[in-house]
Amino acid sequence: MSNTSNNRAPFLHKFSGLGTALITPFLPDGSIDVPVLTSLTERQISSGTDYIVVLGSTAETPTLSANERELVKRTVVSVCHGRVPLVLGMGGNCTGSLTDEIKHADTRGFDAILSVCPYYNKPSQRGLVAHFSAVANASQLPVIVYNVPGRTGINMLPETVVEAAIANSNIIGIKEASGNAEQIRRLKTLVDNQDELRSRCFAIISGDDGLTPELAHDGTVCGVISVLSNALPKQWAEVIHKCLNDKAYQYDGRYDSITGLLFREGNPAGIKALLHVMGLCHNTLRLPLTAVSEQLLKDILDEKEKLAPVC
Repeated sequence: MSNTSNNRAPFLHKFSGLGTALITPFLPDGSIDVPVLTSLTERQISSGTDYIVVLGSTAETPTLSANERELVKRTVVSVCHGRVPLVLGMGGNCTGSLTDEIKHADTRGFDAILSVCPYYNKPSQRGLVAHFSAVANASQLPVIVYNVPGRTGINMLPETVVEAAIANSNIIGIKEASGNAEQIRRLKTLVDNQDELRSRCFAIISGDDGLTPELAHDGTVCGVISVLSNALPKQWAEVIHKCLNDKAYQYDGRYDSITGLLFREGNPAGIKALLHVMGLCHNTLRLPLTAVSEQLLKDILDEKEKLAPVC
């Protein structure tokens, strides 16, 4: 386990503040652009990002071979060199295969794994508890559960999250990307009513950039695992930190329009388009994902110009 510690913001939890769900940049021929991956990782660290998530859904992980995933992991670990915590995406819809992969994975340099709810199978809530109990038992690193019903077809309910976390001390938090603020607040109430989870500082992390300022300001979430911060790490870190630490701060919504554009035709197509118009990477995705339409690319460019010089 990595011995990194997060002294970049006055938070109690290692995974508070801004986490970036890092993209995987590709060259026009579709191969991984290692120099750009290196520069994007360094840009995150130097811009104030609190931690980085590697090989999540934003990274187009399902399209990467095993060797390519190792290349991404080792590149980011080498660049980071312990300066910020790293989270490794490890998910699947076959519990046995996933736990075997977790047991044999090289997780040197990582501080936790992020594991998505099983997709396509649509397990019951009882099945989710059993799945994540198996994941927690297999992992030597702490586990952050990832609830994203829009991608998986199953919603992990707050009561289920609490049940799984109480049964497995290795489950330290959740990335909540249901898009349902009421559900996330209900989870916060349930966690606060459990002495064990409260004492463990169980982390409720937003998975939705658009909802984060509101939920961070009222104390529901401890931060966000963000897509937007791939492009605007310094600016978005400032917003998130102020929302968490300054009760008098009122977010003015200046990044709401660009955030909406990023998800109009799906993620990571939108964020790669923005990074492309910023001159930071090629606008290349792997099938079945494709680049955004010409109209959306124009809209992103127009919004990027409105945000100048911050963008």
